[in-house]
Amino acid sequence: MNDSTALLLKELRLPAFVRHYQSLWQTATEKGWSHTEYLAALCEYEISDRYQRRTQKWIREAQLAGGKTFTEFNDDKLSREIKAQLARLKQDTTWVEHADNVLLIGPSGTGKTHIASALTYQLIEQGVRCKLFPAIALVQLLQQAKRDLDLMTAMTRLDKYRVIVIDDIGYVKKTDAETQVLFEFIAHRYESGSLIITANQPFGSWDNIFPDSMMTVAAIDRLIHHATIIELEGESYRKRQQLKQRTTRKSQHA
Repeated sequence: MNDSTALLLKELRLPAFVRHYQSLWQTATEKGWSHTEYLAALCEYEISDRYQRRTQKWIREAQLAGGKTFTEFNDDKLSREIKAQLARLKQDTTWVEHADNVLLIGPSGTGKTHIASALTYQLIEQGVRCKLFPAIALVQLLQQAKRDLDLMTAMTRLDKYRVIVIDDIGYVKKTDAETQVLFEFIAHRYESGSLIITANQPFGSWDNIFPDSMMTVAAIDRLIHHATIIELEGESYRKRQQLKQRTTRKSQHA
């Protein structure tokens, strides 16, 4: 094989073929592979390469915090029911295909954002395009689009993400402008795309987010219609981790 082969493969945008076709040809010759077997092996390299590049690109695009995966999450304090809920979400992604939601409710520091990020990491690895927004950042984006008379276009543009995480929805300021765009976005995603939402307040306190009680009921109704609701409670996860780290350091220096 000569340099023209590499040029042709580059033109066809097959970078893994370019990197491996020569060494793999040598292997194929030594082992007596057929041309079909050789081509199949090259295709496997290319598919693996594209998967890795796409996954890394989508993780960067999702703007996930580093280290917030299930591997890094200590679930010792979670109830058996919550562990079962998470296991179902991880093992079976049909909830995404059905545009179902995941609602993580609980006090600050109980691991809601970590779980949301970990689910997002896993979904991206399974070929699901996702995006995480702090709730305030999403609202600001939508408000600006509304001022530009471009709200529907902005919401439609976000449809490319099959799952959108709205983190800390309770921090949205209770103003008519913010409430309206957030409600419109929830209505837009209803039964068309999945949302993962974290909130410090139980549903009974969501009037603090939506000052209009009718809007509160309508928003909650849309969110919970097809949803897995995970209610976290107990001592702050971050506080437990800090105490664990201090204990470890003390034992190391003892």
